[in-house]
Amino acid sequence: MNVHEKLNYVEFPASDLGATKRFFEKVFSWTFLDYGPEYTAFTGEGLDGGFFQSTLSSTTEGGGALLVFYSQNLENTLARVKQEQGQITKAIFSFPGGQRFHFKEPSGNEFAVWAELDTVDS
Repeated sequence: MNVHEKLNYVEFPASDLGATKRFFEKVFSWTFLDYGPEYTAFTGEGLDGGFFQSTLSSTTEGGGALLVFYSQNLENTLARVKQEQGQITKAIFSFPGGQRFHFKEPSGNEFAVWAELDTVDS
C-alpha cells in the first residue's frame, strides 16, 4: 500500500543479480520480477524494492543504511544464511531487548537479522 510520505521502496546494487536472487529466494522465500537484464524487483517483503546491476555494494562500513530482518528463530535463519553462502560479518550478539547477527549476501550487500530475547522465566 502506498502511503503519503512514508518509506515505500528500497534499491540495492548487485554485482551478481542471479546469485543475489537465488540467495533471497532460498533463505527468505522471496520472489522477483525482472525488468530487463540489469534490474530485478521484489514486493511484499515488508518494504518493496529491487536490485540493479552494479559493481558497488551497500555496507555500514561504507556508510550504507542497514536493513534488518526479524526472525522468530535466529539460529535457524543463521543456518540458512550460511547454507546459501551468505558471509557472516558479525556473529550473534545481544543488545537490549534482543539478539542479532549481520551478513553479506552474494553481491556484498550487508543486512542483519534480529530476534527478541526469550522472556519466559525458567
